[in-house]
Amino acid sequence: MGVLIIVLVVLALAGLVLLAMSLRNVQQYEKGVVFRFGRLLPDIRGPGLRVIRPIGDRMQKVSVQTQVLGIPPQGSITADNVTLTVDAVVYFRVTDPVKALVNVRDYPSAVSQIAQTSLRAVIGRADLDTLLSDRDHINSELKKVMDAPTEEPWGLRIERVEIKDIALPESMMRSMSKQAEAERERRARVIAADGEFQASQRLSDAAATMADTPGALQLRLLQTVVDVSAEKNSTLVMPFPVEMLRFFERQSRETDDDTPARRSVPLPGRAAHPGDHELPEVPAIPGLVVPAAPPVPAAPPVPVAFVPPVPPVPPVEPVGPVVPVLHLSGERVGFGGGRIGAPVAGRAAVARERRDNWPTQPGPDQERDATPAAG
Repeated sequence: MGVLIIVLVVLALAGLVLLAMSLRNVQQYEKGVVFRFGRLLPDIRGPGLRVIRPIGDRMQKVSVQTQVLGIPPQGSITADNVTLTVDAVVYFRVTDPVKALVNVRDYPSAVSQIAQTSLRAVIGRADLDTLLSDRDHINSELKKVMDAPTEEPWGLRIERVEIKDIALPESMMRSMSKQAEAERERRARVIAADGEFQASQRLSDAAATMADTPGALQLRLLQTVVDVSAEKNSTLVMPFPVEMLRFFERQSRETDDDTPARRSVPLPGRAAHPGDHELPEVPAIPGLVVPAAPPVPAAPPVPVAFVPPVPPVPPVEPVGPVVPVLHLSGERVGFGGGRIGAPVAGRAAVARERRDNWPTQPGPDQERDATPAAG
């Protein structure tokens, strides 16, 4: 009896051990692949508690979650011969657990190597400007390059590939910073020029509007005065508006048109002159007698002064070519004509003779002509 109990206990313990060896728990994010005596079974076990044979069966679990794999920095040369260092990150997951276990031994390491080589190839076909400005295109190109050797043979799907950082040489960074600064200055100048152009157009429109409406200019001036006067410790110097002067001028003209007609009053003893001032007509006052102006005596006749005639100058024989000669006297300085080589003594004699023959007393004919003028 005792031996039977011992045998039953041993069998129970053996059954429990075998049961524990045959039970496998598969998580929701896993797939179970069973090998029986080294041969792959076609059915893939899903999540839950799964039973396998305790002897001969071996289950290997494969995660189907998206895995993140970082690519170490890679030194590459771009298409425009710029050396740079690029690092990236790869997101992938297992779509076929059987291929991932059977066709490749260590698929994370294999994906890392494929990513490094593909990254160098894609960077070598692109230039620096494309790498810096169009990273989305580089990422999609890199994903296409990695999908070909991993999806169909290994059962892996590359979901995303992102370039993390691009390290440039110091000299290249300085050159790019200068280029960016120059581009910003150019844009700032263009924006400033556009602003000035728009402002000039608005000012032109405003000037045209104010020219059509003179009152708008006065309103603008008053508004400016109000704004300036609101400030403290401000001195405002305003010019007298020309429009106001024109207004007063128009008013004075209208007033002149409404007044009676004017006439010019000549001064006593002289005739009316166009330049005389025009005085308004004075109305007559009853009972007022205006005495007549006394006659103005005639002015005595002015004697005619006798001016003797100028004797003719005898011609002088030319000696040489005519040249300008400077005449100096006590009252004036002038230029005259002379001949090169003419004797100075001859000219002095002519002047002396002219002075001696100058008439000092009027002749009989001259006295007869001057007598009627004096009378």
